[in-house]
Amino acid sequence: MATRPGPLTEWPWQRLGNFKYLVMGPVVVHGARRVLAGGWGDIDLAFALILPSLLLRMVHNQIWISAARYQTARSKHHIVDRGIEFDQVDRERGWDDQIILNGLLFYVGYLTIPSARHLPAWRTDGAAVMALLHAGPVEFLYYWFHRALHHHFLYSRYHSHHHSSIVTEPITSVIHPFAEHMVYYFLFAIPMLSTIYIGNASVLGFVLYIAYIDFMNNMGHCNFELVPKWMFQVFPPLKYLMYTPSFHSLHHTQFRTNYSLFMPFYDYIYNTMDKSSDQLYESSLKGTEETPDLVHLTHMTDLQSAYHLRIGFASIASRPSDSSMWYMWLLWPVAWLSMVLAWVYGSSTFVVERIKLRKLKMQTWAVPRYNFQYGLSCERESINDLIEKAILDADARGVKVLSLGLLNQAKQLNGGGELFRQKYSKLRVRLVDGSGLATAVVLKSIPRDAKQVFLHAGPSKIACATAFALCERGVQVIMNPKKEYDMLKSQIADSKASYLKHSSNHTPQIWLVDKIDDKEQKMAPQGAVFVPISQFPIKKIRKDCTYLSTPAMKIPETMQNIHACENWLPRRVMSAWRIGGILHALEGWTMHECGDAMMHTEKAWSAAIRHGFIPLTKG
Repeated sequence: MATRPGPLTEWPWQRLGNFKYLVMGPVVVHGARRVLAGGWGDIDLAFALILPSLLLRMVHNQIWISAARYQTARSKHHIVDRGIEFDQVDRERGWDDQIILNGLLFYVGYLTIPSARHLPAWRTDGAAVMALLHAGPVEFLYYWFHRALHHHFLYSRYHSHHHSSIVTEPITSVIHPFAEHMVYYFLFAIPMLSTIYIGNASVLGFVLYIAYIDFMNNMGHCNFELVPKWMFQVFPPLKYLMYTPSFHSLHHTQFRTNYSLFMPFYDYIYNTMDKSSDQLYESSLKGTEETPDLVHLTHMTDLQSAYHLRIGFASIASRPSDSSMWYMWLLWPVAWLSMVLAWVYGSSTFVVERIKLRKLKMQTWAVPRYNFQYGLSCERESINDLIEKAILDADARGVKVLSLGLLNQAKQLNGGGELFRQKYSKLRVRLVDGSGLATAVVLKSIPRDAKQVFLHAGPSKIACATAFALCERGVQVIMNPKKEYDMLKSQIADSKASYLKHSSNHTPQIWLVDKIDDKEQKMAPQGAVFVPISQFPIKKIRKDCTYLSTPAMKIPETMQNIHACENWLPRRVMSAWRIGGILHALEGWTMHECGDAMMHTEKAWSAAIRHGFIPLTKG
């Protein structure tokens, strides 16, 4: 919201939430009645394109959002070297409000202006008139209206909402209060209404004009420079007719310069052109190559995780993944398409985010594969090839630490990373699975006064380390599967072996689990506490039990550019395995923590607390 919200700040349908599209119901009903009454031949092109054009605009804008976020994560052409936080994502969640408004205004115009009906598909003369009217009255009036919005009275009540975003994303361009958008649509209506009055309007002329506005808005609010220099060299006057992302970014950082809509012409005329515009354009275009200190290697989980990525749907990525939301089912075609494309064309990892903790620079790379593919024996070789390629790429670029996330560290896949450590003995990049800190987080989640725990887990690295540590503490560890019990029993010291017990009596209140089905959960006593020890959460079916989070910690406030949730974890919470890699980079530890090697749990825990990571639970 603006600092001092004025009248008509809130959108009329804001309280409807995700059901706001119901306001387009009259358009749908009107169209259905006309089809039922007179058939499809009774629907003229102007009316028929109202809803499809809105869908096209949404797809257009989403492409810009995803492409810009991908480029921002990997590109060296950054303009403003600052991060985006959750408050900006929340503020910009309603970017589709202006599309709904546009559809309603087109519908009202169609009903109230008889000459707006039965328009031809295309009129070249009408398109030319619209272009001239945009360059003249629209750009001129917008310039002065924009300057008026920066007067303290209007700025505090309206325009400050837009300028809350110092670092812009494409969709920042349309984040304005309702009243402000109404003025903008009045300005943009000038070319369209004029052609209707003159008699040379066309349906495609209107659609392309709105598409032009969307394109320029999105392009100008990217936080990286993408307009090539050769365009201005071939046609020098273009610098007065088309702005660039770096040009408009100065308006968001300096506030009192570069007011123009899309054409800097009026800033030159009225001497409001920022003197550093050309210099910033040159430096942004040249860019600065950045080598991350740390790379976290992850992958997609279920099909829906494709749009939960930071480069997917921004508002969905800013919340913990939840497949129970009703509208997720509408996106299944998108999920399936992305999976097929990733499977067919995903020949290398891709960058999904770039974050910073003080001087430590980090990137997240994703393997274009899903959980189910990691379980296919026919896919193991190709997945390992992708992981190996990422490791060698990171090593060649001078990355200090590469942490293996989720199933990239699976023992059955590559021995927890040991396969690559043995194959490349001279690796400079440290391979880290973060198991030391993950074990520490599990141990700290168990109350200090606990006398018994039930270990329901396979012979994983974390399960073994946790069982050994609990036995050392004098806590009785009860196991049921005889095979896993015998394996652990053979490795534990004789002096502590009595604390490891095989029993089918599931009485302890604390259950350490990795995978557990519904039937096994029901065997736990009332009030039991389930403590996950794997990277994947367990299904919650018991209302009389407590379910702790997968091993994770809250991140320091100084960590920047965090505006997406890590899978199912809450905001600004990070998995212990990933934090383990960060600690290796911060502390400069030289050991590989992969295979059977594990960082001492207390050493990892102390380092995490010292660097500002906060426990989710207290043992």
